[in-house]
Amino acid sequence: MTAPRLEIRLDRIAHNARSLVERLAARGVSITAVTKATLGSARIATVLADAGVSGIGEPRIETLTALRRSGLNLPLTLIRSPMPSQVAEVVANADISLNTEPAVLALLSAAAIAQNHRHSVVLMVELGDLREGIMPERLEGIAAGLLRLPGLDLIGIGANLACQNGVVPSTESMAQLSSLATGLETAFGIVLPLVSGGNSANLPWLFAGGTLERINNLRLGEAILLGREPLQRRPIPGLRTDAFRLVAEVIESNRKPTLPWGRCQQGAFGAPPARLDRGERWRVLLALGLQDVDAAGLTLPAGMTLLGASSDHLVLDTGSVAVAVGTELGFDLNYSALLRAMTSPFVARSLIETMAEDRQVSCSVPTVVGATSSRPGSRLAR
Repeated sequence: MTAPRLEIRLDRIAHNARSLVERLAARGVSITAVTKATLGSARIATVLADAGVSGIGEPRIETLTALRRSGLNLPLTLIRSPMPSQVAEVVANADISLNTEPAVLALLSAAAIAQNHRHSVVLMVELGDLREGIMPERLEGIAAGLLRLPGLDLIGIGANLACQNGVVPSTESMAQLSSLATGLETAFGIVLPLVSGGNSANLPWLFAGGTLERINNLRLGEAILLGREPLQRRPIPGLRTDAFRLVAEVIESNRKPTLPWGRCQQGAFGAPPARLDRGERWRVLLALGLQDVDAAGLTLPAGMTLLGASSDHLVLDTGSVAVAVGTELGFDLNYSALLRAMTSPFVARSLIETMAEDRQVSCSVPTVVGATSSRPGSRLAR
């Protein structure tokens, strides 16, 4: 098969989505599945729809438009505030968009009128993570302006935590968001059907018994795709963490000294790390580089260490083990590595409907393809 490639196990993604849908439905919470780490894959979105998610979220209008054209029968949400230059496309292809700027809302309104179309809006509120969001004291004024704009429907408010500065969702922050929703309803005599409390980072708080109040929606990506929560990257009990594996091919294998020789300055991506002299060791080059993946987000096969990465090569120390040229090595990925690998045009994608081997695991152990290992995979050295 072609390498490098992402092996994508659709049955495991489906398992995670179904499990989360059922667990959150018991608390009155719906799921908008965020598919940006799959590059808006229509096949994966269909799997998520079949598992019961209430909608699909994408930050880029290009992938959202492709999903619309695929015939997916679910509400589509643009989860990044629209660019002014793309408002016509947003109205044409997104059912809902998350917004913070009055100027953008005015442009959306004009586009909706021009298309004889109505567009739903969620206003995002800043709760401390300092990425997108209206400051709470300005929310009522912006909502008042929005309610006067033709062609737009205010359907809810939302917040985002943990993505920029790692601010942890809490009962206090969710209570504040709930209070703001109730305040808008009282001030304007409206009903807000959607209060979107955040993302996968909300799950530890929620599963620990967090009080929801008005929160009735979460936007989940990492939890569904990788079975982990993003605050500490811990596996979520009952979910699969092995839905994705990146496979790369060895193109060189040699015994070489541990330390470089000659006068050294910066490499292609900055100063190389300091190293200890460990004598000659086996090292392999893989046909995979930073243009394809975030190397720091890979989990290596047991006994291997990352020595470095350049645009097109991954360099691994395999110790006393000689790995033959042509061998394929498999890696688990974190969210950052998955996002970049899916974006690379040089990484093929292999969609696997059902694996013959279907053992339940809470944390997978990466291995050389075709081999087995009982040792825990080592985290790669930065």
